[in-house]
Amino acid sequence: MSPPIRLSAARLAPLLFALAGGSVLAGETWPQFRGPDGNGVADARGLPVQFSETNGLKWQTPIHGKAWSSPVIWSNQVWLTTATKDGRELAVLCLDRETGKVQRDLKLFDIEAPQYCHPFNSYASPTPVIERGRIYVTFGAPGTVCLDTATGQKLWERRDFECNHFRAAGSSPILHGDLLILHFDGSDRQYVAALDKHTGKTVWQVDRSIDHRDLGDDGKPQAEGDLRKAFATPHVVKLSGRDVLISQGSKATYGYDLLTGHELWRLEDRSSYSASTRAVAGDGLIFLPTGWARGQLLAIEAGTNSAVLEAGTAAARAGTNGLRVVWDTARNVPKKPSLLLADGLLYAIDDNGGVASCLEAATGKEVWRERLGGNYSASPLLAEGRIYFFSEEGKVTVLAAGREFKPLATNQLGDGFMASPAVAGKSLFLRSRSDVYRIEVP
Repeated sequence: MSPPIRLSAARLAPLLFALAGGSVLAGETWPQFRGPDGNGVADARGLPVQFSETNGLKWQTPIHGKAWSSPVIWSNQVWLTTATKDGRELAVLCLDRETGKVQRDLKLFDIEAPQYCHPFNSYASPTPVIERGRIYVTFGAPGTVCLDTATGQKLWERRDFECNHFRAAGSSPILHGDLLILHFDGSDRQYVAALDKHTGKTVWQVDRSIDHRDLGDDGKPQAEGDLRKAFATPHVVKLSGRDVLISQGSKATYGYDLLTGHELWRLEDRSSYSASTRAVAGDGLIFLPTGWARGQLLAIEAGTNSAVLEAGTAAARAGTNGLRVVWDTARNVPKKPSLLLADGLLYAIDDNGGVASCLEAATGKEVWRERLGGNYSASPLLAEGRIYFFSEEGKVTVLAAGREFKPLATNQLGDGFMASPAVAGKSLFLRSRSDVYRIEVP
């Protein structure tokens, strides 16, 4: 593994990611999983509400292989990863934003002996992250690479990270300042790594601190791989004037100092595992589903002081050193789709059955709960006061955001959505199981 290097605070300070190019780029880029701010909120105007394969279809491009990663967009380029079904070939494609034509189809890695991938997952599920001139692509332990977006040239790569993903990787990378941050939560090892985005060298790396050898109900150590792995994407939140990495692993959520990787606090939920969403933050709280099994939806307050708490306990409700569970619920908690937060309301869609819900963010009080039907892996989108839900069966339900449950449209498109949507200009860029669509008002 490359030796760690140290970066100055001055180098780390600039928030180049999502700010490069200034306000000129507002609404024209979708640089990472869940958009510019990583929360599924788009500032676009004029997105289509009603559409189909014959109404509003700007272009449709078939994509080879099997992959659940979302598209990312910068300027006139739409990038996305793919893989052969057996995981032996890992690739990235670049499409022309205006026409959908494939500009580049680059095989990045040949894998002689791929790890096992659960049939529900894919070998190319992590979404890339892009900025001006560069795209950062990861497939987890099989390989991470930085490409020049103008030439497709490989600028650096890392293939030395060890992790048995057990069911294949799922966590997407994020950029913050000069750091590229990656999760490795497998059955054998669980850690977070921060790389210098310019060189790919390790700046810091920290192991998860939770003891996965805790005893199960039968009194025996929990050794099953599913109880150790996770697929969640990290998120950066400003707490007490300090950038803190909110990072979910299996059975716990961590707050890490962004500059050093030092663990600030840990909130455990030992009843859950395989956290798969990306946290959202606002109104002084952080909101996150804790994962599978008896997973909960938590609203937490957090600071930068040292603390360890167990969710669901009186101590967690009382809080310590600035860490506190404000409210929680176990009803229709999503396991794969992330949450939406807007105007004091929190929106969610559960995986199986398609029950959409709206909660008061401050209290967790239910505002409305309605069944849309279908199954969901893609995270929802909020734009112009409308919420878009994308089902695994290809149904796209559009609701008005707010305290009243108000359906606006139900659309059918493609062969189902595992990937989350992207937005640029007045267009939706949607990846189905087999194609990428650009949809806009005719």
